[in-house]
Amino acid sequence: MAYMLVVRQTIGGKSQTAEEKRVSADRMQRMLGFGAALQERGILVAADSLRSDEEGIRVERRDGKLSFSDGPFTESKEIIGGFFLINVETREEAVEWATQCPAAEWSTVEVRQCGPCYDP
Repeated sequence: MAYMLVVRQTIGGKSQTAEEKRVSADRMQRMLGFGAALQERGILVAADSLRSDEEGIRVERRDGKLSFSDGPFTESKEIIGGFFLINVETREEAVEWATQCPAAEWSTVEVRQCGPCYDP
């Protein structure tokens, strides 16, 4: 079964000071190691981080009207910082991997099972 580990982080978490940059580099190395561990186990399907919501755009169609909203999205308190898409046997196994994700120390890791978006 496919599960997505969604890394949710608060807005404005970008590092500024030299110490914060060092901590950020350390975190990145730990996240790369986590991804490598998933890959070694043969359960990693895909993984990536997402750029800032300042570079994003929202698309909506309501009552036939198309609208676009450029980021940043001020009503958001959190953004999705990235994800790991894994293929494991059970929800419990997905949750266990989420507990091992380093991002759980400074962000929230949400575990979601993937499902079909439509019935063919």
